[in-house]
Amino acid sequence: MTTHLLAGGGTAGHVNPLLAVADRIRDRDPDARVLVLGTAEGLESRLVPERGYELLTVPRLPFPRRLNAAAVRFPDAWRRSVALTRRYLRERGVDVVVGFGGYASAPAYLAARAERVPFALHEANAKPGMANRLGARFTPFVGVAFPGTPLPHPTVVGMPLRREIESLDRAASRPEALAAFGLDAGRPVLLVTGGSLGARSINSAVGRSVDALLGSGWQVLHVTGQNADLPDPERDGWRTLPYCDRMDLAFAAADFVISRSGSATVSELTAVGLPAVYVPYPVGNGEQRFNAAGVVAAGGALLVLDAAFTPAWIAQTLVPLLGDRERIAAMAERSRATGRLDGADRMTDLVERALGTASLGRVKRP
Repeated sequence: MTTHLLAGGGTAGHVNPLLAVADRIRDRDPDARVLVLGTAEGLESRLVPERGYELLTVPRLPFPRRLNAAAVRFPDAWRRSVALTRRYLRERGVDVVVGFGGYASAPAYLAARAERVPFALHEANAKPGMANRLGARFTPFVGVAFPGTPLPHPTVVGMPLRREIESLDRAASRPEALAAFGLDAGRPVLLVTGGSLGARSINSAVGRSVDALLGSGWQVLHVTGQNADLPDPERDGWRTLPYCDRMDLAFAAADFVISRSGSATVSELTAVGLPAVYVPYPVGNGEQRFNAAGVVAAGGALLVLDAAFTPAWIAQTLVPLLGDRERIAAMAERSRATGRLDGADRMTDLVERALGTASLGRVKRP
């Protein structure tokens, strides 16, 4: 029996691909033991046990970016975190480590290296985070979601997707999806979403464009997010939801999408062949703009900066586009051509390659 330790968490962007790979490992080897290393505060603290995997925890240690009391305490706390992870590896007899970025991954990489346990990593964003930039220095088994990700010796595996997205047949599921959201089968559907918490700028611009969008002949499914305070226009052809727990059905209903360009969103939309307008989140290290670069260059999507996504842009650019069904069909084909449905399989293949080095009694170094 082999023991895998999958490290990552904090956000859905780390947890969902981790769980997709965990499930695929179990699919291939039902006797495999899969453990997850995360923090007690992240989303993994709920999602991992719900999926039936054991969660081991390390402290949440943000890397200090300025000199203060936390920075002074960081080195000792960091050493303790790595030591704790090394203990997990020894006590649980871990054969291979797989990191997905986030707070738990960095100590996992250094612990694996110290214990001579092979490890692989997956980078979901086109602009990698600090943990994976560290880990990629010490392993040749580097999986990336997007071509051109600046890490050493990358293998493009795509994004490990949720099962319901990976197996989605949009055409077959469309009647069920339209019925579920109360939408008209005779009109195309524009899906608007800013993620589970919502995107204020997207909500604001779309909320002030109700007449223009409905006047285009389209109907709108607007997932506003749980934190949004946006009134429902209560118009025929407009459906407002604070949260959608069946995004697979939302994708099946949709013909075009407005969304942020998080790595999971871009990967899912391209995998199922949906054209989109991406409005990158303007805060952070700019990774959302890079995530969408490939599909935009291929002609499968448009990218609009957050400050430029206004009711005027919707009226002048989006509404005419919605009226060009041939262009939208071409965008859908180009979107699909950049997507991958087999990210979980490809990443698991990479994990198995890393695991194979353990049988040689050594870890291959780049």
